[in-house]
Amino acid sequence: MGVPVLVLGASGSGKSAALRNFETEEVGIYNVASKPLPFRKQMMVVNHANYDRIKAGLKSNKLKCYVIDDSQYLMAFGLFARAKEIGYQKFTDCALDFYNLVQTVINDTSKDTVVYFLHHIDRDDSGHVKAKTSGKMLDNQLTLEGLFSIVLLCETDGKKHWFTTQSDGFTTAKSPMEMFPEQIDNDLKLVDNSIREYYGFVNNLEKENEND
Repeated sequence: MGVPVLVLGASGSGKSAALRNFETEEVGIYNVASKPLPFRKQMMVVNHANYDRIKAGLKSNKLKCYVIDDSQYLMAFGLFARAKEIGYQKFTDCALDFYNLVQTVINDTSKDTVVYFLHHIDRDDSGHVKAKTSGKMLDNQLTLEGLFSIVLLCETDGKKHWFTTQSDGFTTAKSPMEMFPEQIDNDLKLVDNSIREYYGFVNNLEKENEND
């Protein structure tokens, strides 16, 4: 039973840069928009990633950590491909496709697998922040943050970048009690270590090795 984690942030807030401290062999990156990473380190990247390629890779479960970069484009590209279709069915299908991807993480990966969805935000006129989708019709089908127990918000003041881990009433950030401080560095390796420590994944692996 894998752990899906939603990482929200505006473009340029530091979501992709948060991957910088992973070692190359630690993480598999599914790059939906095929944009270059914002650092020099070479990583294991699958460009032009779509639902089928991502789900196949997750089910093979060769790694314990995966990242889906710009996951909102999975929805956008799916709707672009069906732009000429009339009716609501394409929005229902779009919501279902994303839901099924999250369920693949939960049901088809090992209990110590963590998958990060890096995702853009929408901000309304009142300043409330939520995960970006492809419009109100899709929002009526799916509350994206409801599929995740951990939602981090990547923010910047132009000089430094950080993750907000709990909501202030204007965001959908959330995390289990005592997993993180309210604000941490935008370092997904640090986040990954904290999640694994919180859920005792290391100890579980040690126990499995003892039983082999």
